[in-house]
Amino acid sequence: MDHPYLKPGPGDGAPLYFQLYRRYRDAIATGKLGAGDRVPSVRSLASELNLARGTVELAYQMLTSEGYFIARGAAGTFVSPHLEPLGGSALPTAAPAPQPPVHRDSFAAAGVPRPFQLGMPALDAFPRKTWARLAGKSLRAMDPASMSYPEPAGFMPLRHAIATYLGISRGIACTAQQVFVTSGYRAALDLVCRTLIEPGAEGWFEDPGYPYARHFLTSIGMRLAPIPVDEEGLDVNAGVRRAPSARFAVVTPTHQSPMGTTLSLPRRLALLEWASQQQSWIVEDDYDSEFRYHGRPLPALKSLDRDDRVLYTGTFSKVLFPGLRLAYLVVPEAHIDRFAAAADLLGGPGSVPVQTTVAEFMEQGHFARHLRKMRALYAERRRFLVDALAQVFGEELYVQPQAGGIQTLAYLGGAAARQGDVRISDAARTQGLAVHALSRWYADKPLRLGLLMGFTNIADTATAIALSQRLKAAIDSL
Repeated sequence: MDHPYLKPGPGDGAPLYFQLYRRYRDAIATGKLGAGDRVPSVRSLASELNLARGTVELAYQMLTSEGYFIARGAAGTFVSPHLEPLGGSALPTAAPAPQPPVHRDSFAAAGVPRPFQLGMPALDAFPRKTWARLAGKSLRAMDPASMSYPEPAGFMPLRHAIATYLGISRGIACTAQQVFVTSGYRAALDLVCRTLIEPGAEGWFEDPGYPYARHFLTSIGMRLAPIPVDEEGLDVNAGVRRAPSARFAVVTPTHQSPMGTTLSLPRRLALLEWASQQQSWIVEDDYDSEFRYHGRPLPALKSLDRDDRVLYTGTFSKVLFPGLRLAYLVVPEAHIDRFAAAADLLGGPGSVPVQTTVAEFMEQGHFARHLRKMRALYAERRRFLVDALAQVFGEELYVQPQAGGIQTLAYLGGAAARQGDVRISDAARTQGLAVHALSRWYADKPLRLGLLMGFTNIADTATAIALSQRLKAAIDSL
C-alpha cells in the first residue's frame, strides 16, 4: 500500500470516515503529504483499505469542504496548493474548546464556504463573467473624481439604483438622498444609533433573534428587552408590557430570523402605532426578503409607515456575495442632514469602483435577473436538504415549513432532543459542519431546541444526503 498511515486503526472508536479524515489531516500537518500532492481516487483507496466507497467519499467531502483538498475533475483530487504552512506537528484530534455564542466567522468564514454555513448565497451560481466585465469597465473608466475621497453617504448612482429598486420591489417610496450606503449591516445599525438613539437607551429585540446584531448593540451600551416571537412574529403586546417606553425596536418582519415567520398585518399596524405614540424608532432588517419561493416578495413594513418611524435596512451580502461588504439604510427625509453628518464621521462605505459595479449591475437589469434565478434555485436546493434530512433522520428532526429565505430550521425530536442542540452543534463543528444551535439565538431561556442550517451551496441530492449523514454521525458520536 502506498499510504499505510491512512489505514484506520482497530482501537479508534470514531466512525471510519472520520478516522480517515483525521489521518489525512495529520498527514498534511506532518508533511507526509505536501501542498499540490495528488491523492488516490475514491475507488482505488476504498479498494486498498477494504472500505466502502461511501466511507471514503464522505471523508473526501469533509476534506474538500474544509479546504484541505481540491478536486480537479478528471485530473483527480489534490492537496490544496493554497494551504498555509502547518508546522511540524499533527493537528489536534480532540474536540476544540466550546466556541462563544457569537463569533465573527460563525456567519461568514473566510475562504471556502463550510457546509450549512449561514448567510452565504450560492457562490457557484453568481454571474462572475458579467460581474468581471462590469468591474473591468468601472476600473478602466476611473477618473480623478472616482480616485478622490468617496461620498460618505455612498456613490450617488448606486443610491439612485437602490431607490428605484425599492420602489418597484418593496413598495418603498424614497429618494436617492434618503438612501445611505454602508459597509455592512452593522455599519447601518451604528449609523442609526449615532444619529437618532441616545447611548444607554432601551430597545426591543426579537427573542430569538440575530445574535450578531444583539451583541453589537449591547457592546455599544444599548439596553435590549427580549420580546418573544410566535407564529405571527414579534409579540407587540408583550413588548408594550415589558418595555412600553423603549426608544427603538429591531425587527425582521418579512422572514423572522431565525424562526422564519412573517409579522402579521395586525401586528405590523400595532408596532407602527406604538412607535408613533412613543416617538420611537423601528429598524426594519429586510435581510433576505428577495428570496421568496412562492409569489412576489411581501411588502416591506416601511411601505406601511405613514409617520416616518421606520428605518429600513437591506444588504447585498446575501443577494450578491459577502465580500462586497455593502448594505444600505433608508432614512426619514426630515433627518437626511443629521444622517449625513454622522456618515461623514464614520467614513462611508469605501471603494467607488465597487459601488459603481453594483450600480451598473442593477441598472442594466442583471440584478433582477439574478434574483429571479436564485429564487428558483434556492427552492430546489432547500428541497434537496429537506428531503435528505427526512431520509436520514426520520422523526428525529422536523423541518420548519417556510416560504422563503436562505436557511432552514429543523426542530429536534427523539434521541436528538435528548442530546440538546448546543451539544449537537458543537459536535457538528468538530466535523466541519457550520450548524447553529437555536438555543444560542435566545436571550432568555430557550423555548424550543433546533438546528439552523444554510442550504444555498448544496448543489444536488447526493451532497445533501452526504452532509445529512455527517450530521447524523456527529449526533451518534455523542
